[in-house]
Amino acid sequence: MAESRDDPNEAGPGFSESLGAALRKTGIGSVTPGEVPTARSLLAAIGGIRGLIESILPGLGFLIVYTLTRSLLPSVLFPLALSVIFVAVRLVTRSKPSQAFAGVFGIAISAALALITGKPEDNFLPGIIINVVSAAVLLLSLLFRWPLIGVIVGFLTNEGTEWRTDRAKRGVLVLATWLWVGLFSLRLIVEVPLYVSGQTEWLAGLKLLLGVPLYAAFLWVTWLLVRAVYARPADGAPGE
Repeated sequence: MAESRDDPNEAGPGFSESLGAALRKTGIGSVTPGEVPTARSLLAAIGGIRGLIESILPGLGFLIVYTLTRSLLPSVLFPLALSVIFVAVRLVTRSKPSQAFAGVFGIAISAALALITGKPEDNFLPGIIINVVSAAVLLLSLLFRWPLIGVIVGFLTNEGTEWRTDRAKRGVLVLATWLWVGLFSLRLIVEVPLYVSGQTEWLAGLKLLLGVPLYAAFLWVTWLLVRAVYARPADGAPGE
């Protein structure tokens, strides 16, 4: 009797499936294209209440401690201690610690850089670099006519690259990509002059305002734009 052999194509999820699954865990993947975004889905996209706290408190802690003490060491160690506590709480409660671990890693790099240079404004340099890289990647995707939001939505809907042949979809996805270029550019326009001039308190405060709140607003608008061309037919529509 011949041995049965598994089809190599069925051995496991392919690259597209794996990438699609990863994208569904991102903010823009929290609402299926065509569905109506809700306040609950928006909150889920930024990590829920816990994720919101973990995103805001370290930066707020830096601002408060630095404003009160004008001392670099406690200002960078306090946010780091908070992020470690967040990880510990997630481990104890057996919730996914990936976001908290990422927070510790990012805060640790920022703190180390500021301590090495002795400049408190360098605590924000990694964030500025991330904004530069993000804006550059988005602009390159537009330059090569593969707008990044379109690529992401294509994976989320299992549509692949079919959106490129649909004029309406392509136009909206290009617009959505430009929207995110605008977000990262706005952050740079505001933060870089403050960084260069060493205005640490203003930099810390405006970074908070341009962080989660603005991200959530742009995410909401992106969902609405995508829904305009991916809206599902109304329930009860006549079939074929």
